[in-house]
Amino acid sequence: MTRHSTRAALGAGALVLAGAIALTGCGSGFSGGDAGSSTGSTKLTSSDKPLNILIGSSGDAETKAVNDAVSAWSKTSGIKATVTAASDLNQQLSQGFASGSPADVFYQSTDALAGYASNGSLLAYGDLLKNKDDFYPSLLKSFTYDGKLYCAPKDFSTLQLVINTDMWAKAGLTDADVPKTWDELAAVSKKLTADGHVGLSMSGEYARVGAFMVAAGGGLMNADSTKATADAAGNVKALDYVKGLLNDGSMKFAADLGSGWGGEAFGTQKAAMVVEGNWITGAMTNDYPAVKYKAVELPAGPDGKKGTLQFTNCWGISADSKNQKAALDLVEHLTSADSQLAFSKAFGPMPSIKSAADTWKKDNAALVPFLNGADYAQGVPTAKGANDVVTDFNGKLGSLATGDPKAILDATQKNLEALTK
Repeated sequence: MTRHSTRAALGAGALVLAGAIALTGCGSGFSGGDAGSSTGSTKLTSSDKPLNILIGSSGDAETKAVNDAVSAWSKTSGIKATVTAASDLNQQLSQGFASGSPADVFYQSTDALAGYASNGSLLAYGDLLKNKDDFYPSLLKSFTYDGKLYCAPKDFSTLQLVINTDMWAKAGLTDADVPKTWDELAAVSKKLTADGHVGLSMSGEYARVGAFMVAAGGGLMNADSTKATADAAGNVKALDYVKGLLNDGSMKFAADLGSGWGGEAFGTQKAAMVVEGNWITGAMTNDYPAVKYKAVELPAGPDGKKGTLQFTNCWGISADSKNQKAALDLVEHLTSADSQLAFSKAFGPMPSIKSAADTWKKDNAALVPFLNGADYAQGVPTAKGANDVVTDFNGKLGSLATGDPKAILDATQKNLEALTK
């Protein structure tokens, strides 16, 4: 999926519209449908009704890949299923829930999970998954609400450091100079800065700067988004560090380079390095094929800790679906190693299951640093209303060069604490 914008990155799809957070339609739990089929302690609806699948697609390649996977499942299961690529996923999901006729299976973003889960719109089927233990634990945390695992992570992405290899060589740098610490990153950023380009760039938002916060032992909230941690000392260290790069001129935010996102700043060679996700490969292939580059892991923080952010979606199942049993079977098919590897080949996401890692690394050797990030990545806040707080935080980060990191974080702390009371 396309994730290069702020809106896309925070949900590994599209973010929830402000009005959709209210989520006016409530699901009816497990009462719908025909004869129930019991799996464990949860009773799933079962019927001969066809399944409707709603996705937020990045383009024809993704739509075709999902259609092919669903068609293969339909042939084997004998159950009809239709895939619809939404023009506005959040709006169409919200309308479906409000009308009582939502899609059976759909792309679900982390930031919308709490709202839909709290009003009963979603089926909490996570513990029924046969392959539950195969998913990366950090991804499962992103879709756990009030102690329940609601859905299966469909794929994910992480942030790492992307380097223009021609600019790197021209500056006299070699593989031995790849930064392993923040001090080394600052040094190479300065050395790479020249007329017409800066050494480092990224978007001025939590979805990029947050990687440094994690590496410093921080983050906006704890792992299950139940406690605000924005005012942690590590976060102050991270913002102080980024502010220092901005002030010495070795780094500029993408917007200050006249670019819509870090990938554009990098592709147009206004920046020699950029902090971006593995989705940048699609933009480089399609829009900037002449630019040579490589990806490396982000340098460790001040205490030697690696850190990055991860972005993911899951396969949601409606509490009002008349055929939840078939929907669960379809999700298990869509999250199998074969399906996820096919999706990766078709449109680029990384598999959300550990059993597909070795094959994916073999097929995507240049992108291995992104998958390595799964071992130390942190998800974005999933508390209900957190998106509004992050949006406010982003507004302050845009002027970090002249701002007060501690004051910015203290204000964000208060806003997040209000969500958890």
